[in-house]
Amino acid sequence: MKRIFLFVAGMAAGIAGIAALAALTGWPVSLGTGHDRATTTAQHANDARDDGPPRVALSEQQIRDSGITLEQAKGGMLRRHFLAPGSLVPDADQIARVSVHVLGTVAELRKKLGDSVEKDEIVAAIESREVADAKSEYLAARVTNELRQTLFNRQKALVESRAVSENEFLRTQLTANESQIKLDGARQKLFALGLSESEIADLPNQPPESLRRQYLRSPISGRVSERRVDLGGMTGRGGPESELFVIVNLDDIWVDLAVSPEDIPLVREGSPVSIRAIGIEGESAATIIFVSPLLDRETRNARVIARLPNPGHRWRPGTFVTAEIPLGDDASRVIVPRKALQTIKGASTLFVRDAQGFEARQVKTGREDDDSVEIVSGLAPGETIAVANTFTLKAELEKAEASEGEH
Repeated sequence: MKRIFLFVAGMAAGIAGIAALAALTGWPVSLGTGHDRATTTAQHANDARDDGPPRVALSEQQIRDSGITLEQAKGGMLRRHFLAPGSLVPDADQIARVSVHVLGTVAELRKKLGDSVEKDEIVAAIESREVADAKSEYLAARVTNELRQTLFNRQKALVESRAVSENEFLRTQLTANESQIKLDGARQKLFALGLSESEIADLPNQPPESLRRQYLRSPISGRVSERRVDLGGMTGRGGPESELFVIVNLDDIWVDLAVSPEDIPLVREGSPVSIRAIGIEGESAATIIFVSPLLDRETRNARVIARLPNPGHRWRPGTFVTAEIPLGDDASRVIVPRKALQTIKGASTLFVRDAQGFEARQVKTGREDDDSVEIVSGLAPGETIAVANTFTLKAELEKAEASEGEH
């Protein structure tokens, strides 16, 4: 009994000593079991983690292995825009029709559908009685005019020497003027039929059997998009068609856009636009050349035309496209790539690099464009953030939280 009393007394003294030491140092003291002490330690660790933002601990090697790319946050320009649907159409200034104005028969077709042509190149020939009559009239007027001009010049020399009377000279002058007017009229008729200056000048050298033939030339360079007649067919007045070919030049084409009334005030002629289409890789730059002052009665949209350079003719009329029309550039103090942001617990989050790894920091976003987002608060210029493969960091963070939840 005496030994038991001494043991209890020793235990009491020890406890009193520990309590006194705690009072002097301010250290926490747990008098529970070993299990209780472990639980308390874990709780303190959890409390320490809860006091700060969530973190993902990764070494430099782990960052490289995960393919995570780092960048410093900085200011920049947001390129804001809106999208407008449209389609490609030929440039109205680059469409030409090879047509005839007289009744005739197609004698020759030198171009097929899809063939390339140069400006003033002969594409077809017709035979027409009207053409023959017009050429004959011109040749007759030309010969008559030459004779009467010769007589007039002779009379002019004679009247100066008083070999002929002045009245006779005036009659000769009147006849010469009339013949010149007839020649000019016959010449203009040939121009109206489509003959060129060189063809008219060469008419006196042509055999008589070629007078009924007229050669048709392309007014522009391009490709044959339509052929509307066949060899031997009738054309012109009284025939089924007056147009033989349609020539289209696709070096430049138009983008015909439909823009809503709300967006029309933001569109300016001369502004650049970017053109994209499904099935065509990349994008091309076009320039707005026309903004209609009227709205379509049915769609209530305004028509906007942009000119699109088309080297290699990779863009084809009839293709449906989407135009990106800029609204101007807006400066921002901090912008980050869109792919750097992750949504965690409903909040926009960036992973900011620190000495231990990454801090998952909630931020407030502002304006944005296709590639970048403005950060209004939560991130300062110069801080390093993860901008690629950030989903890996999000997955690690969620895995760590799930593991803590199990404990």
